[in-house]
This record gives sequence, structure tokens and C-alpha cells, in this order.
Amino acid sequence: MRSWATRQRWWFTRLLALPLHLFLFAVATFFLVRLIPGDPAREVVGPEASEAEYLATRQRLGLDGSLPEQLWTYLGHLVHLDLGEGIATGRSVTADIADRLPGTLELAVMAFTWLVVVTLLLSTVVTARPRSFAATLVRGYSQAAGAVPEFVVAVFGIFLFYATLHVVPAPTGRTRPGLAAAEPLTGFPWLDAVLRGDTLVVSSMSSRLLLPIAVLVVSVCPVLLKQLLSALEDSTAALSTQFAVAVGTPRRVVWAAAYRRALPPVVTMAGNVFGSLVGGAVILESLFGLGGMGTYAVDAVGTTDLVALQGALLVIGALSMVVFLLVDIVNMLLDPRRKPGRQVRSA
Repeated sequence: MRSWATRQRWWFTRLLALPLHLFLFAVATFFLVRLIPGDPAREVVGPEASEAEYLATRQRLGLDGSLPEQLWTYLGHLVHLDLGEGIATGRSVTADIADRLPGTLELAVMAFTWLVVVTLLLSTVVTARPRSFAATLVRGYSQAAGAVPEFVVAVFGIFLFYATLHVVPAPTGRTRPGLAAAEPLTGFPWLDAVLRGDTLVVSSMSSRLLLPIAVLVVSVCPVLLKQLLSALEDSTAALSTQFAVAVGTPRRVVWAAAYRRALPPVVTMAGNVFGSLVGGAVILESLFGLGGMGTYAVDAVGTTDLVALQGALLVIGALSMVVFLLVDIVNMLLDPRRKPGRQVRSA
């Protein structure tokens, strides 16, 4: 009974904490964004506008009144899921984000899927034959975690595979110039093309997303691989694993149990990686002309578009919080000792 009550309390606090954290993040974002130098209203009306035009523009943009008044208005709009109107584009920020976010999420999910697959495959090389030459190469690759920035790998990849070998198309967007994207169905460009059966668009998008995905996998894989190999060493050296081997437990069962015990810290790291893929691939989006959320936020900074920047940061923050909640749930499924209310007996 106590265990059930503890689980209920855990779920309640986690689900309650999500909107609370989002509220605190929204308030922090509001004040941090206003530290950016520049006057958005003056950027809109220009230096030769009259004082009346300038004041009217400030009022239209919600920049008149004191900071507490602006914050109250901002939070009131958030309750109705209204992120405001972009200063630079004149469009609803919600509409702008709805246009850009699916493409960014799609790229992040594709890259993350391949990242997980490659990490698991490389880790099996080390665990299956730890003294082989291939295992030595994999360990050396894992030690390069964070050593080479993503943009360096991207520039090298564009120079080698596009400019020199001509095996990938020009980094000028998701499809070749003149080719219209598939009619929106889900909002995700590549998935929409697949669902519509537009093989021409699918082929064009796949060929243009191949290099960005490869860059992300090559750059980020060592981070996860190093974490996983370290956790696997501890897991395979545990007494429970050695006992299972000694009593003749099938090898696949032993390795499955070892991986299950080693995965929780890797899952936590993977959650951080996915968050960075959604909001941090700014340079890659610029290099490959993908125009996702990262580019949208950078453009908002360049044009002093406080409203657009607030909306972009808030959406990215909300996605990251949801990902971290999912990380907690996955870790509980992988390791029963992490479940709330679980009684762990000491030896």
C-alpha cells in the first residue's frame, strides 16, 4: 500500500512540476531576453519616424509600460497559447514555429535514431571481442568525445563529399531548387513525402539529409559511446554477471542483463543529446540551409525580435522538459530499483 502511494505521489509531483518549471522558465526567459541591447520598436519604425509612430509601435509590440506590466501581459497570452506576433516577420510566432519545428524535430529524431543504433553496434564490437583490433579502434574513437566540434566535421564533410567527390547534393535546403515539397499532412516534411508516396521528393530529401545526419552521428556518437563502454565495464565486472557466467547462463542472457544495468546513465546522457539536437544545431542548419528552430532563434537575435526569441526559447525549453520526464520513466523501466516506493535491501 505504501509503495502504491509513493508511486502516485511521484507521478503527481512530476506532472505538477512540469508546468511549474515551464512557468519559471518563461519568467526567466522574459527577463533574459530583455537584456539584449537594442530597441525593437526603433528597429521597426526606423530612425526617421516621429515620436507618435514610435510610441504607437511600442504599444503594438507590447513593450510599453513597466516590466511587471509587460510580464503580466506576456503570461496572460501564454495561458491562451499565444506567443505573440513576430517583430521582424509580422506573423504569429506560433505559426512561424509550427512551420519550422517539425523539420527540426524530424532531423533530430532521424539523427538520434542512427546515433543510438551506431552506438549500440560499436559497443557490441568491444564487448564481444575486447582484445581485437576493431575493439581498440572503437575505444580510441570513444576517447574523441567532444574533441572535434560539429561544424568542423560539417565543413570537412561538405568539402570532401560535395566539393571534391560530388557524391552528395549541394547543401542548399531539404529539396533541390524548383522541387516543391509534398502537400502537408503531418507537418513533418520527409514523413509527409513518404505518406503521400512522392518518391521524387523522398529521394531528394533523403540525399540532402544524409550528410547532416552523418555529421551529427559522427560528432556526438563518441559522447554516448564513452559513457556506455564505461558503464558496461562496471556492469560486466559486477558479481551478479560473474555468477551468471559461472553457472552457465546463456551468453545472450548475460549480455542483455549487463546492457540493461548499464543503460540508465546512458539514457540520461541521450536525453541531453536529444535536447541539444533540437535547439543547438544552429551552425549545421545554416551550413546546410535547413532553416530550423536554431536558425529562427539566431535570426530573432539579429533583428532584436524579442517576441520571436521568447517563443523559440520557450518551445525548446518545454520540449527539453518533456524529454527529461521521459528519461526518468525509461530509466525506471530499465532499472526496477529506481521505481518510487521500491524497497532496496542492503546486503
